[in-house]
Amino acid sequence: MPSKYRIYNSQEIYFITFAVVEWVDALSRPYYKDIILESLKHCQQKKGLILYAYVIMNNHVHLIASANEGYNLSDILRDLKKFTSKKLISEIENNIQESRKRWMLWIFRSNGERNSNNEKYQFWQQDNHPVCLDSGHLIDQRLDYLHNNPVKEGIVEEPEHYVYSSARDYAGIKGLLDIVLLY
Repeated sequence: MPSKYRIYNSQEIYFITFAVVEWVDALSRPYYKDIILESLKHCQQKKGLILYAYVIMNNHVHLIASANEGYNLSDILRDLKKFTSKKLISEIENNIQESRKRWMLWIFRSNGERNSNNEKYQFWQQDNHPVCLDSGHLIDQRLDYLHNNPVKEGIVEEPEHYVYSSARDYAGIKGLLDIVLLY
């Protein structure tokens, strides 16, 4: 049975979520989040990603995105997740200050062994859970949800105070990535 959570038209605007396996808070350190940022920048510059909004949390990422004409959003997400998973695992393995290294690598390895799509480790959950935002109401709802994620988690009091989010851009403060404002 086909999933209702599929990208049918890459030029449509989608709300996308991808999470670390078992919701491990593997992105809690800023330099791990920076790997996601750099990869998103690369996808914008070289792979046709159009980014309208984002937030990088400790165990998941939300995007509102589409692809330029001639590019496939599913392919962009696949490449983004493949690159970042390898890079993040390598950084975790080689970080002598990572106190949770053995525990995280054990989880990534045990998840990788249960999935034939992996060579050794699995960092990201398989699904991206894309939702087409085909109305102004849906766009407003998902944009608000995405930007308020750090507030709900108690990380900041105001959405624009969270550095790893496009809420700053929507508040008139230049953020870490170039985005296309939805309004």
